[in-house]
Amino acid sequence: MSTPKLDNNTIIIGAGPAGLAAGACLKQAGVQVTILEQSSQVGSVWRRHYDRLHLHTDKRNSELPFAPFPKEYPRYPSRDQLVGYLEAYAQRFDLDIRFNQQVNSARKENGRWEIKTQDTLYHASNLVIATGYAREPFTPEWQGRELFKGKIIHSSEYKNGAPFKGQRVLVVGFGNSGGEIAIDLFEHGARPSIAVRNAVNVIPKELAGIPILSIGIVQNIMPAWMADAMNAPILRAVIGDITKYGLRKLPYGPATQIKNEKHIPLIDIGTMKLIREGHVTVYSGVENFAENKIKFTDGKEAEFDAVILATGYHPRVNTFLHEKSAYDENGTPVSTGREASTPGLYFCGYYVSPTGMLREIAMEAKQISNAIKKKAE
Repeated sequence: MSTPKLDNNTIIIGAGPAGLAAGACLKQAGVQVTILEQSSQVGSVWRRHYDRLHLHTDKRNSELPFAPFPKEYPRYPSRDQLVGYLEAYAQRFDLDIRFNQQVNSARKENGRWEIKTQDTLYHASNLVIATGYAREPFTPEWQGRELFKGKIIHSSEYKNGAPFKGQRVLVVGFGNSGGEIAIDLFEHGARPSIAVRNAVNVIPKELAGIPILSIGIVQNIMPAWMADAMNAPILRAVIGDITKYGLRKLPYGPATQIKNEKHIPLIDIGTMKLIREGHVTVYSGVENFAENKIKFTDGKEAEFDAVILATGYHPRVNTFLHEKSAYDENGTPVSTGREASTPGLYFCGYYVSPTGMLREIAMEAKQISNAIKKKAE
């Protein structure tokens, strides 16, 4: 196998929103940059998401640096519209993207980064990792799962509810993917339920016509507990008492949840309405599986034809990055948006932000660009 050496000032791994944003900012700053992408297209993770997906954050607060969304896009762009935006973004800045480059190894050797793909050896002064949170689906193990006769898939494999029409489908997980998949299943004629293991928070997508993200941006300057105290009566009025429907409420609010748990609460786009109306049944966490039924942690049992695991992802940068001090046991970077403990190493897009991931990516890309440019001066 040939391994030609290509010297670059900066290598970016990943051509999703974070990689493209970092690439555009670095190029605008006059820094030589090459993006390595394992697939054949930009935004590959977004292309694989389910059909119904729309941004839960408004387009004004979700745009990447130097490029607003098209005016004709709705306030909350669809998956396909975001993919189109990313394609146009890469073309607009004429980014040097090397497709079908699977990074197998990235390590610091003699003061420079050595990045190996399946067929090429790259060298760079700086390395920006932007492979995203949704790199590896997380699939929990349960006793008896192999006995279950129905279909079990991760949400990363789910496209739409058409194949599940008329079926009893359990969605495991009460995040934003799980909440929207339950809606999609109902709209396609399935009979959805949701398994919710832990206590949760629920927030509306908008308040009085104002995107919840815009409110979060204004409140981000105050301590999380203060924002939660201010919002509590409003959320009670808008969302209501979620404990009436089998959900357990966290003892603290959404802002504290995001800060402490790095987990976004459910942004309600219609899931609670279906729960209130009895179209979606809420169960506790999954305990174990049998041939055609599932037992839950509260002792209840129910029969299902299929299970969709909306159980999240792990970033798993440890599968290729050799700098062990840069990530935790799940391969999640311990820093993002700034230089890591290893000189010349940066991560972009790994902060779970109360003001929106895409907005945070745009800010981090600018911070990284400024830091790399300053080092080069």
